[in-house]
Amino acid sequence: MRRWRIAALALVATLAGIGAASADPLKAVASFSILGDLVHQVGGDRVEVAVLVGPNGDAHTFSPAPSDARKLAGAQLVVINGLDFEGWIERLVKASGTRAPLVVASRGVTPIREEDGHGHGGHDAHSIDPHAWQSIGNAKRYVAAIREGLIGVDPEGRSAYEANAAAYLAKLDALEGEVRAAIAGIPEERRRVITTHDAFGYFAKTYGMRFIAPQGVSSDTEATAKDVARIIAQVKREKIPAVFLENISDPRLMLQIARETGAKAGGRIFSDALSERDGPAPTYIDMMRHNIREFTAVLRG
Repeated sequence: MRRWRIAALALVATLAGIGAASADPLKAVASFSILGDLVHQVGGDRVEVAVLVGPNGDAHTFSPAPSDARKLAGAQLVVINGLDFEGWIERLVKASGTRAPLVVASRGVTPIREEDGHGHGGHDAHSIDPHAWQSIGNAKRYVAAIREGLIGVDPEGRSAYEANAAAYLAKLDALEGEVRAAIAGIPEERRRVITTHDAFGYFAKTYGMRFIAPQGVSSDTEATAKDVARIIAQVKREKIPAVFLENISDPRLMLQIARETGAKAGGRIFSDALSERDGPAPTYIDMMRHNIREFTAVLRG
């Protein structure tokens, strides 16, 4: 029944978008690759999406170029994450002179802070965690904000955007079930991992896993020797089973922790950026599926 519903919604979205490709597409700019995929899913053929921070890019340390200002200057809609994720966006918007409406995709998300127990880096002890997309429920809020933003600048495309969003939300419902079922198969005492920076707080809170990171919620601060020593002691003391490498980070720190603790080094996971198109995580759904496969492959024991 669920597959039938998804197929029916996809058909409606396709029919609603007929004729859109023949017109000039709406030009939207998304701040980073994960958000760019969500805009593409909702916008379909009516929208041409440009991304500022591309695949495997780190938005925390991104430095805009003049070409990025030109992208914003020509945009009809700009979509950002918010929650202080893009510390550079305000300056870039001002420099570009763009008059495009700004959609904050995290609108409606209840933010968590590093002090809530998801952060261990010591650098940003009171920082808002901006990685809200790591909860699929929050990704659904992103989709709703993007849908409304697109309708606001292109009301003639309302039916297409609503149909696209409905079809995609059905896919996210199915994805949520997959993630919860996979985690249910991991013994509770093994649902603990080390990652480079604290990008998985919303995932942890939603799905019942524990993540420990030498860096805080932003990767633009380096872990100190004291941070690393403390993490190594904690891994040994609590017998944390695995260390995972993030696609946006230098793997050497995580490999050092694995060597010194005996924790297993898992595969590469995707936190703040998608992979290239021919990689394992070219879309948001692919990313979430890839990460949960990596977690379960190591943590099920």
